[in-house]
Amino acid sequence: VGLMLSIILTVASLSLVAVRGLNLGVDFVGGQMIRVTFAKQVDVEKLRNDVGSINVGDASIQETGGPRSYQIRLPKPEGGEAAANRAASQVRSMLQQRYPGARVDSVETVSGKVSEELAWDGSLAIGLAMLGIAIYIWFRFEWQFGVGALITLFHDVAMTLGFFSLTQLQVDLNVVAAILTIVGYSLNDTVVIYDRIRENLRKFRKMSIVPLLNLSLNETLSRTMVTSLSILLALGMLLLLGPEVIFGLTIAIFIGIFVGTYSSIYISSP
Repeated sequence: VGLMLSIILTVASLSLVAVRGLNLGVDFVGGQMIRVTFAKQVDVEKLRNDVGSINVGDASIQETGGPRSYQIRLPKPEGGEAAANRAASQVRSMLQQRYPGARVDSVETVSGKVSEELAWDGSLAIGLAMLGIAIYIWFRFEWQFGVGALITLFHDVAMTLGFFSLTQLQVDLNVVAAILTIVGYSLNDTVVIYDRIRENLRKFRKMSIVPLLNLSLNETLSRTMVTSLSILLALGMLLLLGPEVIFGLTIAIFIGIFVGTYSSIYISSP
């Protein structure tokens, strides 16, 4: 049941990413990100029209953390850094004129070349981490364990990306860091279970494989659940009370830990 559920959800996640795509941040697509807090609640459509009226390109506007905090993402302008700084100044001036009391919290600018390098390096880091882990487990245990670990890690990453595609939360370098954290945590859980399986394979040589896997999972289950629930409680508090700037990082790790715990039990061992 777990295997069929995972196959369906993994295919659905990958299809969602392919069809709907990811809401890539400035880190990966280039452009500017302006975070602004208004003195009172504003109409998003009016704000979008006001930003569009100053000819700085097709802006993407999202509410972040509350009805008065917004994120204005501008496309990469032609003319390099000077044009980007000019566009940011125009937006800042417009906000101060039309929305008294508005506070610009931050302005981030990333060039196209840098964003392409970051996207490539981020993807390469995740791919090499998964491959290196599979090779390590192959030598540390047996090749079947390495294949199981690689499939499990692919499953966890696919589920996390599917969640971000579904919710259209922004994917930036913080999320890449979160995915690498998920890969490490999921591997930790998986290795603990694999180690117990290897011990029981030597201890119960005549036991058939399915009861042996079941025994090994049950022997490590309390450790897996207590560890994961402790981390999820801490992450839950960060989601509720933590700063907006690390929300993407926190929600990615939260989803990843939940999915990683499930996959360590229902995917890696079978």
